[in-house]
Amino acid sequence: MRLIVAVVTPSRFAAEEKLFASATATKAERSVRSSIGSIVTLSQKFDGDDYIQHNPSIGDGLSGLGKALEAMAKAGVTMKYDRIHHVLGEGNFVLTVSEGTFAGEPTAFYDLFRVDRGKLAEHWDTIEAIPIRARWKNANGKF
Repeated sequence: MRLIVAVVTPSRFAAEEKLFASATATKAERSVRSSIGSIVTLSQKFDGDDYIQHNPSIGDGLSGLGKALEAMAKAGVTMKYDRIHHVLGEGNFVLTVSEGTFAGEPTAFYDLFRVDRGKLAEHWDTIEAIPIRARWKNANGKF
């Protein structure tokens, strides 16, 4: 199960915020960037119950996201975004490629968002566990 609830260290977030506030960042990129890292403002950043979720484990709307978060918390499952490696935007679509942990395991997060009127309107995602380095078949790394 994947959610766009992010935990980013303040210094890391501040450095990335400067990057995405630049003139080269699209409006959609800035909207997604401002949504990541702030649990307090979820209702302000998501398109309410019109929010479309493509993760089959999470219901549509902010209420569906809330139920998924509650279930994760009750099960003791944690998700933490430690580093955003890439943010790619075109039109009103933004892809974030991030690294963190899911249920305590090193994980790569790929999130694709559609932004509408400055809010996250639609979301597709995939996560992949990152194996220990000794099990890698190449030296390229995930990112």
